[in-house]
Amino acid sequence: MSRLPVLLSVLFFLVCQVDTAIAALRLTSDTVSHALAAEVGVYEDAAGSMSLADAQGRGAEFRRSPRHDGESVNFGYSSSAWWLRVDLAADRGARRDWLLEVGFPTLDSVEFYGPDGERLSAGDRRPFATRPIPHRNFVFPVRLPESGTGTVWLRIVSEGTLTIPLRIWRSDAFWQQSMIGYTVLSVYFGMLLALALYNLLLWFSLRESVYFSYVLFATGMAVGQLSMNGLGNQFLWPAWPLWGNHAFAVGFAAAGLFGALFVRGFLATRRNQPRLDGAIVGLAGLFAVCMLVPLVAPYRLAAILTSLTGVSFSVVAVLAGLRGWRAEQPGARTFLLAWTVLLLGAAVFGLRNMDVVPTTFLSFYALQMGSALEMLLLSFALADRINGLRREKDAAQGEALAAKQELVAALKRSEAGLERRVGERTAELEALNARLRENERQLQALAHTDTLTGLANRLLLGARLEQSIQLARRSQGQIALLLVDVDRFKAINDTYGHAIGDEVLRVAAQRLRAAVRAVDTVARLGGDEFAVVLSGLSGAADAERMAEKIVIGVREPMRVLGMPLEISVSVGVATYSGGDLSPAELMRRADQAMYAAKSAGRDCFRVFSA
Repeated sequence: MSRLPVLLSVLFFLVCQVDTAIAALRLTSDTVSHALAAEVGVYEDAAGSMSLADAQGRGAEFRRSPRHDGESVNFGYSSSAWWLRVDLAADRGARRDWLLEVGFPTLDSVEFYGPDGERLSAGDRRPFATRPIPHRNFVFPVRLPESGTGTVWLRIVSEGTLTIPLRIWRSDAFWQQSMIGYTVLSVYFGMLLALALYNLLLWFSLRESVYFSYVLFATGMAVGQLSMNGLGNQFLWPAWPLWGNHAFAVGFAAAGLFGALFVRGFLATRRNQPRLDGAIVGLAGLFAVCMLVPLVAPYRLAAILTSLTGVSFSVVAVLAGLRGWRAEQPGARTFLLAWTVLLLGAAVFGLRNMDVVPTTFLSFYALQMGSALEMLLLSFALADRINGLRREKDAAQGEALAAKQELVAALKRSEAGLERRVGERTAELEALNARLRENERQLQALAHTDTLTGLANRLLLGARLEQSIQLARRSQGQIALLLVDVDRFKAINDTYGHAIGDEVLRVAAQRLRAAVRAVDTVARLGGDEFAVVLSGLSGAADAERMAEKIVIGVREPMRVLGMPLEISVSVGVATYSGGDLSPAELMRRADQAMYAAKSAGRDCFRVFSA
């Protein structure tokens, strides 16, 4: 009988180990994206002193976090450094290149260690240009080994809330989804801008402070949202990481301050609800303090204080709106509905920041959805308020016929002015839509361009090659595909570093572009491999002359960041002059010819021969 407790303890230990064991995530050819929150192992470095080697030495101590919702891991406000580990394995038919997205742009520092030993860093305390991939979120390239398991390590530190949405993406699916996300956010901020400008026009026209408070409230909300969504760091203040780190708390604190002033002006709480007015003034003062706290105190204090003040203010503002509705104040009912939607979203958002409620789609975007609905509803509330005040004036002046006629004339003039301003605003919105369409066009162009060299990427190359083959088939012409590989590029990278290596690739790209015609397509396939599509050839000799021109042109000595270097390339040539040859087969032939050039001693070209 004495052995029974021991056996039970061993059994309990084994069950716990099974519950916390983390298996490698297998990526198949059908995998488009996968959330990693349930697959990741976490370890808390309270002192923040562990290195990668230390973390790898404690690999067996990493355990699945109990605070995750499948999409995100949430540690609330924590001063520790958190290490995350995820094991990835790709099936035989699956691709090896993936993108890892950390979808919370307000994290201070994210250090990434790839399976191939690559170390990359990002965070809102760094200039945007230092990010490995230009995106509003933190995105890192992951190259998995041909066989076995690759381990990705992340070290994350932040003074703000430590919410960590993790997702592994196939590259093409990621950029397609990103384009949709950027479009949706553009519409959202366009709506904020439109409403803010509309109410600014009303303020200029009516000179009522409530409209100006609304404009400042919308501006503070926009700054906080731009920081939270990463768009501000990418487009508005990419070179100001200090402001980018504080814009989140300062923006929402400003939104709270001017939102409190808006509530006071809209509901006239100083006259109608003096007790609640004192609470609103006090909370407005706290929001003002929150705006200044980052200048003299740790950022975490400002973030926590802003969240707590926002939750408290939500209760007070809803109560003020409820009392105004009962007193039948003009627009109070619509105001109550609008402010309830926003402040419920703010309350859920603040509680999620403090890890009181789990991170879900609704809690993560609660503030954004609430603010969008609130802005629309508040516009109706302001309209109701105008109509209510108008009715009160009509009733007060209804006893005197002459005064009533004058009021009608004034109202007609006001309506005419409003119609004119609506027409002007419509024209402004049309111009804004045109700019949005232009931004969409630019995003599409970025999706087909290699970010390092400015050349076409693999996606655009495939489209151009297919188009050239079809044109040659219809016109009975001839085209050629040249695969160009920089010789011994790995030795340059290992000897001089990635900065020199990247500059060598840029110079090589420039020389390739200079060696061919304007109608030809030059693309970077990845790494040190390029491709050239030659169209409208009169014969195979044209392709050979162009290949020889490329070999000679790239061979010229260069100076890279002040350092003299010489490089060479191996070129494989495959031609097409009709038939059912596919782009993939043409690419295979050019690749075979390129390896023949390498086998022949490099710094030369070879033409595919069956």
